[in-house]
Amino acid sequence: MAKQALITGITGQDGYHLSELLHAKGYTVYGLMRGQQNPKRGRLEQEQPFIKLVEGDLTDQSSLIRAIELAKPDEVYNLAAISHVGYSFKTPQLVADVTGKGTLNVLEAIRLTGGTKSIRFYQASTSEMFGGLDYNRPGKGYDEDALFHPRSPYGVAKLYAHWITKNYREAYGIHASCGILFNHEGERRGLEFVTRKISNAVARIHLGKQDHIELGNLDSKRDWGYAGDYVEGMWLMLQQAKPDDYVLATGETHSIRDFLELSFKQIGIDDWKPYVKQNPAFMRPSEVDILLGNPAKAERVLGWKRKVDFPGLVKLMVEYDIGIESATNLV
Repeated sequence: MAKQALITGITGQDGYHLSELLHAKGYTVYGLMRGQQNPKRGRLEQEQPFIKLVEGDLTDQSSLIRAIELAKPDEVYNLAAISHVGYSFKTPQLVADVTGKGTLNVLEAIRLTGGTKSIRFYQASTSEMFGGLDYNRPGKGYDEDALFHPRSPYGVAKLYAHWITKNYREAYGIHASCGILFNHEGERRGLEFVTRKISNAVARIHLGKQDHIELGNLDSKRDWGYAGDYVEGMWLMLQQAKPDDYVLATGETHSIRDFLELSFKQIGIDDWKPYVKQNPAFMRPSEVDILLGNPAKAERVLGWKRKVDFPGLVKLMVEYDIGIESATNLV
């Protein structure tokens, strides 16, 4: 019989890539969606009609119990979160309820439905839990044993979710694994995230739709990979005999300036500076200067390896946005 998987956060970037991967592997894919009138529902049903949508909300445990009873999943992937770091400073209570306590609600729903021995659980942890402080591993990057020091309400909420997952693994024997993913981007990234904001703006500048882009800190360095590669790592974690935690990363960092440079070169512009304005409104109360991951354990144990390099990621995103923005001219 085909395996069944339930994905929370089905309308997000990772939900899209993961559902495509699982469908290709023969899974029956269920996606948790909040509200009948969700504006993303129509697009999801059109692009991925194989997904069986079930209603549920991470802040409503009874709805999660109903979703698990309906889907009867072999695997649950908890990808749902309010994941924009800057936004988390404006709505810290909401982020705590959804991103932090929401994970507890999913785990409790698994426990209360008797799934502690039959369901494998994946928790989407994040490099934002490290916070970029106490960076005493130059050239090696953060691994699974590095110290956590989150620098945003989002990072704090994710750290709670990370530890409550480990707690349920130890207390109830749930096959629960945490993927500590460093920044993973792509054509399905939301426009509120800096990489997609840049690629979309560059496409619009190329097509004469706008003349500049406004950004905050240009010197932040991140370990950027392609989301399509990272969801394979999520799946691999749940195929292991024993649950564990793994860092997924590229092992290299690039600044926002690097991303700008490669993006503008895609449209034949070598000097991007005249097109970029810094806006203090986009500066965060506390900034993470650098995040670099060490994926050695995932590569060794899971056999995972990223396929798309940094230049390839930028090229993919800019070309996609040029296509999307060009198509809107024809409507």
